[in-house]
Amino acid sequence: MKRLCLLRHAKSSWKDPELADYDRPLNRRGKRDAPFMGQRLKKEGVRPDIILSSPAKRARRTAKLIAQEIDYPPKQIQWLESLYAAGSESMLRIISEIDDGLSQVLLVGHNPGLTDLAERLTGTLVDNIPTAGIMAVDFDIDSWAEVAEGAGTVVFFDYPKKHSKAPK
Repeated sequence: MKRLCLLRHAKSSWKDPELADYDRPLNRRGKRDAPFMGQRLKKEGVRPDIILSSPAKRARRTAKLIAQEIDYPPKQIQWLESLYAAGSESMLRIISEIDDGLSQVLLVGHNPGLTDLAERLTGTLVDNIPTAGIMAVDFDIDSWAEVAEGAGTVVFFDYPKKHSKAPK
């Protein structure tokens, strides 16, 4: 059994229109939502063996904030340039190369690729993984190379706006 958690970076700032997309930081809501969702992951018992993240500034900060909440050492996060602006096909290649000794993986990335990947893996119409949204998907497989379209089962799909008690 393998579990893949897909996490879209938290809300980013558009305050500086001159800033390159790659360099956009989190805004106030993003800085609030990422730790909140980390607490949600901890409550769900998510303990990734590895966190793979886009190195874009907003994804990097999201991954670090989540890691702190789930007691994952931030220095062990692996930054994959190939996750920045990756489509679902590229992410599938990355997933297929994960060490089979790892059972639970948290992948931090961007839309539209992340939503497309979630839909392809589960056969579920998601429409949009919102910022700081997380979808956990289980696969009844022994090797990450066996991850395929429609092979995953949604365990949970969570995002900040789903919680009326989420901090304002």
